[in-house]
Amino acid sequence: MTEAVTIEGLRMPGDAIIGGAAVAVADRFDNVTPRDGSVIGRVALCGAADVDRAVASARAAFEDGRWRDTSYADKKAVLFRIADLLEANLDELATLESLDMGKPVADARAFDIPASVKTFRYYAEALDKLYGEVGPHHPGRISWVQHEPLGVIGCIVPWNFPLNMAAWKVAPALAMGNSVVLKPAEQSPLTAIRLGELALEAGLPAGVINVIPGTGEVTGQALAKHMDVDMIAFTGSGPVGGLLMRYAGESNLKRVSLELGGKSPQIVFADCPDMEAAAQAAAWAIFFNQGEVCTAGSRLLVQNSIKAQFLERVVEVAKAIVPGDPLDPATRFGAMVSEEQMNNVLRRIERARADGATLLLGGERVRAESGGFYITPTIFDGVDPASALATEEVFGPVLGAIGFDTPEEAFRLANSTIYGLAAGVWTADVNLAHRAARAIRSGLVWINGWDACDITMPFGGFRQSGFGRDRSMHALEKYADLKAVTISFTGAA
Repeated sequence: MTEAVTIEGLRMPGDAIIGGAAVAVADRFDNVTPRDGSVIGRVALCGAADVDRAVASARAAFEDGRWRDTSYADKKAVLFRIADLLEANLDELATLESLDMGKPVADARAFDIPASVKTFRYYAEALDKLYGEVGPHHPGRISWVQHEPLGVIGCIVPWNFPLNMAAWKVAPALAMGNSVVLKPAEQSPLTAIRLGELALEAGLPAGVINVIPGTGEVTGQALAKHMDVDMIAFTGSGPVGGLLMRYAGESNLKRVSLELGGKSPQIVFADCPDMEAAAQAAAWAIFFNQGEVCTAGSRLLVQNSIKAQFLERVVEVAKAIVPGDPLDPATRFGAMVSEEQMNNVLRRIERARADGATLLLGGERVRAESGGFYITPTIFDGVDPASALATEEVFGPVLGAIGFDTPEEAFRLANSTIYGLAAGVWTADVNLAHRAARAIRSGLVWINGWDACDITMPFGGFRQSGFGRDRSMHALEKYADLKAVTISFTGAA
């Protein structure tokens, strides 16, 4: 039986990590837990000068080769030690994640921290598996292509999976020999700071990883506009992604990798091979992590011949998902990350009502007496495919159901938003499954399952869900340049 979580004696990290040391910058901000609205610590509020120091530290570390020129074997050893330290501190990290973000500590223990551990181990093992290539033979020369690290990588990560999203970017960037400046979301800075501390403890040289908490408007903008940053790797909202592209153009034409929003459809055909599994997946695809997931299955597209029966079962599943204290190991559905996010979701629920959708479940704030920010799982039927609920990302526990008759109609509905991140399809017809996989414009398509993939598969979207890929060997490639080298032979014919 899992022990209950306590926060007595738990250290709340709050300093920046710059140049291999904790740095108490001049300004700080209150870190509020969505669990009960209380302040759990004061965190460094890094300004432009602090960003300059962090980037200068990363640049110096890159240029002198203290990590870039380290052998593959030694790089592996350090990344494996980081993974081991994350694993050894699992309970602490899970508690910090739960306090910071409001997610159930059971999920942080079972998924977030173990997934971060797996990510570092994967890239530790993968870093010497990315081969170059030899060019076409010529009698007077030999040519080859090799991968070169980019330099200083600015990683800007979101608040919904703070450590795991950081690991997705930091691990492959380090594996390729780059230096990193990590900017966590201001709502959830704690595990990013601990990652910086543990990376140094694992033997990563000073300056190779720097962690700069702060706001997007100040800290993130200064990092994105910095003339000595070679790339920004970002996960977050579309509007911020657009700003980052603009900042790149206004500064040094740095590369930008964007993993942005989604409005992912889950399509259930009448020949679904397992209705119960599909109903469970339809509920948890939107209510896992309180719906604060970029791939959340927020649109449920169900063939009309089974829609009423199927939706009834989804509602029954959702009724058993009750908001609770994130630190209670029995809780499966926690708090929204902030009061601002909670109020934004509640406004969207009211708009859906005004637009004529039928509320089947939820739609209200609960546990207000706790001081925390909780919303019930919410399900709407009769959603207009052109309405805001069907086309705009809510980033909360709100499901909209839409009926369809033919596969062509389902595919049209699936593609009817600006996004293209993920999609699910439930059918027993392998031919229909193949048609769906080809027809749906998204970076991930899951057949008869939801989120059925792992670190070995690339993660990213089409259209306004962004570009560039996290996870898999493909992530290594985006943190590298290709260099073509040719040797000409004197006297050759």
